[in-house]
Amino acid sequence: MHTGSSTPVKTHQILKKAFTYWGRTIVYQLLFSLISLSVFLSIGYYAALRYGVLDLYLGLSEKLQQGIEQYQQGVQEMMSQPGFMNFYWIMVATAVFLYPLNLGLFAVYRKLDTQERPKVSDLFLGYAGKNFFIFASFYLFWLLIYIYTVPTIILAVVWVLITLFSAPLMFFLDKKMLETLSLNYKALKRFPMEILLCCMVAVLFKYGGIFTIVGALFTYPFWNAIIYSLYSSLFNEKPEN
Repeated sequence: MHTGSSTPVKTHQILKKAFTYWGRTIVYQLLFSLISLSVFLSIGYYAALRYGVLDLYLGLSEKLQQGIEQYQQGVQEMMSQPGFMNFYWIMVATAVFLYPLNLGLFAVYRKLDTQERPKVSDLFLGYAGKNFFIFASFYLFWLLIYIYTVPTIILAVVWVLITLFSAPLMFFLDKKMLETLSLNYKALKRFPMEILLCCMVAVLFKYGGIFTIVGALFTYPFWNAIIYSLYSSLFNEKPEN
C-alpha cells in the first residue's frame, strides 16, 4: 500500500467524487445525522439538567450578544459548577460511543465503488465485533489530544491533518494507529494543496447547513465523504512491488 496513483490527482475530481458519494447516499447521511444528533442532544440535555448546568448553558447565547467579556464570564461560571466535570465527561463518552457510525459511512461509500447496493446495516459496521473497541479507543485518544490542543488552534489543525486518514487506513487496511501517522504525513507532504482545499470546502459545506437547521441534517456528515474521497484518490491499497 502506498500513496499516489498512476494518474495526476486533481482537486475538482476529488470534490466531484465526494459530492457523488454524498448525493447518492443521502438517505444514509440523513439517518447518520438523526441518530448521532438525537442521541448526543438527548444525553446532553439530560446530563445538563441532572448536573445543574442547563440554565447556564442556555444563557451563554444571551451573554455572547452582550459581549465577549460577558460570554467568558458565563463560561467560567458554568465551569465552576460542582457538576460541570461530570457533565463534561458524559458528553465526551457520548461522542466516543457515537464515533463508529463514521466508519459505517465509509463502508457505504465503498459499496458504491464496488457497485454493490448499500444496506442500513452497513451503517453500523463500526460496532461489529472488535471494531467498536478499536475505534472507540482510537477516538478517545484522538479527542483528548484535540481538546488539549484546541486553545492553540494551530496545533489542533496540525493534529487533524496528520490523523485525517487514520480511520479509513485502520478500517480498510487494518493499520495500527502509529502506522497511520507516517502515511498521513506522506500524503500531506505529497498533496498539501489538494488536502487543504478539500478540507476547507468540507468545513464550509458542513457548517453552512447549520444556518438552515434542517439543511444541517444533510450537510453534517459531508466531512466523511471528503475524507473517503481523498483517501480513495490519494492512496493505492495494492501493495508495492
